[in-house]
Amino acid sequence: MDLASLIQTVSIFALPVLFAITVHEAAHGYAARHFGDNTAWAMGRVTLNPLPHIDPLGTIAMPLLLYVATGGAFLFGYAKPVPVRFGNLRHPKRDMIWVALAGPGSNLAQALLWAIALHGLRAAGVDEPFFVKMAQAGILVNVVMFVFNLFPLPPLDGGRILVGLLPWRQAELLSRVEPWGFFIVMALVLAGVVSTLWMQPLMALTYGLLELVLTPLTLILR
Repeated sequence: MDLASLIQTVSIFALPVLFAITVHEAAHGYAARHFGDNTAWAMGRVTLNPLPHIDPLGTIAMPLLLYVATGGAFLFGYAKPVPVRFGNLRHPKRDMIWVALAGPGSNLAQALLWAIALHGLRAAGVDEPFFVKMAQAGILVNVVMFVFNLFPLPPLDGGRILVGLLPWRQAELLSRVEPWGFFIVMALVLAGVVSTLWMQPLMALTYGLLELVLTPLTLILR
């Protein structure tokens, strides 16, 4: 992969990725504060400043290395997780569901906003490839984050949601997986299981949902 192509890709994806991870993590912290845990707030993590959320390895180095090594075929990265003390929540088992949902929910909302921006650009006759591709990247990045983070295994948000929904005994058993959850998820990703059985079908459903929600706007702008 040539340097010019890499720089172009980074410039297109940089803003959508920064917004996606920053709002995602801040949403977790805000929800936790709303339900009684001020840990993230006290540490300055409930902010739209991307710097406190960026992990030098997971947010910058790893995605770039994987992009170059695989020719853009495989990307993976992560931000610094927002600290949440679930025991501080007013109703820990119930409230952890909402705290976990806040992150992916923010990504779904951002995907919708980028889709609205894309429709607006087209309606205004703006055909500058950079802006069009950035809006498309914004939709893609946020749909990927929305779907991936809902995978039902701790420490991903979907795993935390499932722990909150399950009866106490089953929830406790699932929560014990968390120390090894990241490695299990990575193994499933590399084996293609997550992509085939989770990402592809749920991303298709999410794109369909976005199209459905945007149908009135599409009709108005025609």
